[in-house]
Amino acid sequence: MVKHRVRSDRIGYFYFPIILFLLFLIALSAVYSVSIGQVHIPFRQSMNILLHVLTNGRLGSPDAVGNESYFNIIYQIRMPRVIFALLIGMGLSLCGTVMQAVVQNPLADPYIIGISSGASLGATIAILIGFGASAFFANFGVAFGAFVGAVITSAAVLLLSSIGGKATSVKLVLSGVVVGAFCSSLSSLVIFFANNAEGVQQVAFWSMGSLAPSSWDKVPILTIVVLLGCGIFLFQHRVLNTMLLGDESAVTLGINLSAFRKIYMVLAALITGTMVAYSGTIGFVGLIVPHICRGLFGADHKRLMPATLLLGGLFLIWADILSRTLVPNVDLPIGIITSVIGSPLFIYMIVKKGYNFGG
Repeated sequence: MVKHRVRSDRIGYFYFPIILFLLFLIALSAVYSVSIGQVHIPFRQSMNILLHVLTNGRLGSPDAVGNESYFNIIYQIRMPRVIFALLIGMGLSLCGTVMQAVVQNPLADPYIIGISSGASLGATIAILIGFGASAFFANFGVAFGAFVGAVITSAAVLLLSSIGGKATSVKLVLSGVVVGAFCSSLSSLVIFFANNAEGVQQVAFWSMGSLAPSSWDKVPILTIVVLLGCGIFLFQHRVLNTMLLGDESAVTLGINLSAFRKIYMVLAALITGTMVAYSGTIGFVGLIVPHICRGLFGADHKRLMPATLLLGGLFLIWADILSRTLVPNVDLPIGIITSVIGSPLFIYMIVKKGYNFGG
């Protein structure tokens, strides 16, 4: 008990400096991210352009902004991509932390309840079959299909896990595996019968995740969904901590975990479905980042959640940097980068002695 209290005091002493340092790293990484690419822009000039844009001309050198080509590259192409990386990294880490608490399983991630498979099925249908010739579906068909697929899949998992009694963590995981496998088989069936080589290639690229489709017109919806979800779950740390104790302990505290599980699952599905609709499937972020933060800050979600959000955003910004620069003149799917980085980290956590769920 004394050892745990000493460790908790040390975490509390260094917590806020670490949070401020993460914020500084995010700002620095964002400037670096908009500076590099096929067209290299000097770091100082990129920073001046960003300051000029963010402060509506109050800060930043007018001479740096005067280069119209640099300004257009940063503002029209790279800034939305950095914002996408930050928001999606935050959202995936948030949902991963919540899902690990909901199902009481350290292997859980935002896709544990079949959201990824459902979104892939919806996107596959939109790409290879289509929804019609209207202007809306022509512009947002894939995103709409992925979002609807994710929501329907999540609803099916919740319905299946509630059959025969309360929705327990074990029933949620098993239901997610079953529904996810069913959606994957349907996606394979659609691909098998589709006579569209270009569409099949697009499905394959989308399933690996990419931030290339990012644009300013998509930023508002993603920002509202992710930040609203973050705001809600940041104030749910007591319930999330109770979930780690189990249902029996929750009953003595007067908390109905079954109801909270359903609410959290719906919110996580909406957030993840929105992110998958815009960027495809990006794995390992919601699995690895909560583990790292839990090892650093412990299992208390009051401290864990803010650190997870910031580290998740920072992680995906750098994953996007690698995806754009690792191979010259090639934009690699970001899901490949996160998997290559996440797999060794996850293996290390498995083999590391003394690691357990709860920090």
